Amino acid sequence: ILARITMRLSILSFAACAACMTHAWQPTATVQSSAFVQARGGVADNAAAPSSSTALRMGIGSGARRIRDSIFSKERSREDLKIGIAGFYDRSSKLWEEVWGEHMHHGYYIPEDRTDHVQAQIDLIDEVLKWSGVEDATSVVDVGCGIGGSSRHIASKFNCKAQGITLSPYQANRGNELAKEQGLAGQTSFQVADALDMPFEDNSFDLVWSLESGEHMPDKTQFINELFRVAAPGGRIIIVTWCHRDLEADETELTKKEKRLLAKINRAYYLPRWCSVKDYVDILEEKGMQDIRREDWSYIIAPFWKAVIKSSLNFKSVFGLVKSGFSTQRGAYAMFLMLRGFNKGLIKFGLITC
Repeated sequence: ILARITMRLSILSFAACAACMTHAWQPTATVQSSAFVQARGGVADNAAAPSSSTALRMGIGSGARRIRDSIFSKERSREDLKIGIAGFYDRSSKLWEEVWGEHMHHGYYIPEDRTDHVQAQIDLIDEVLKWSGVEDATSVVDVGCGIGGSSRHIASKFNCKAQGITLSPYQANRGNELAKEQGLAGQTSFQVADALDMPFEDNSFDLVWSLESGEHMPDKTQFINELFRVAAPGGRIIIVTWCHRDLEADETELTKKEKRLLAKINRAYYLPRWCSVKDYVDILEEKGMQDIRREDWSYIIAPFWKAVIKSSLNFKSVFGLVKSGFSTQRGAYAMFLMLRGFNKGLIKFGLITC
């Protein structure tokens, strides 16, 4: 109940800020907007303008409705997903970096009461590498690299080369800027590319790294095919991704309630249909992959979403959300849905390596 109340208050606060700022930037004229005229059934242009309180209520209501309606919309096409993902991260990455830094992924929370969230994110990279048995690398591809935090950390850790790909031009440019600032421009590079059709030769990398990007892939089989294609013989593939729970032996699909929750998250984060960790393992086995391992780290990253939600409720974050636009605001709303999914055991933080 408390989570629902907090979620509704947060939505209203985002919408209220947007309404307040929009109203503050409007000239104090008596001429009404066409939308207001139509809502009143065609009031004359010289009719009295709505009061400030009325305008604010209208702004809050329309803002909240827009978020709600968009989340309940239908599934997107593959091309819409590709365009939407690029636009979403173009608009939201700057705000994320301002609040959370260069790492755009979960953190490693052991012990679970740790409060240094940036270090928790760095530790997640190191712990995943350790879990996967990776002690060295010479050439790395970061599939879905964000602004390059993982790439630069791995390149520095192993003194190796790393290339990152993303659908977002902003992220690719920012990744290269940060590489130059950190003295890693000679070791790392970032470009716009599609993970389902990577611009690399076969057998190019001894470490193929995908940290929280697999959930965006509309064709999981093609995604695995590309990871396999660019991996060098004897190389290591690591996939860390959001999944839904494995189905029980007597189940053929998720419950309707579970599917509705995931559909709402899909709209906000530009995701296709979800799969389970078992689905990934099945694809890898069909490809003839060897040394396949899997693990559920949901309990390890559990405090992350609460920390993100808390960080989003300060003035700087709310103001940044208003400036970032609607899709980022909708993504902020979906944080509560993600937390609900984890708490219900529906959403899993899956690790797969081979």
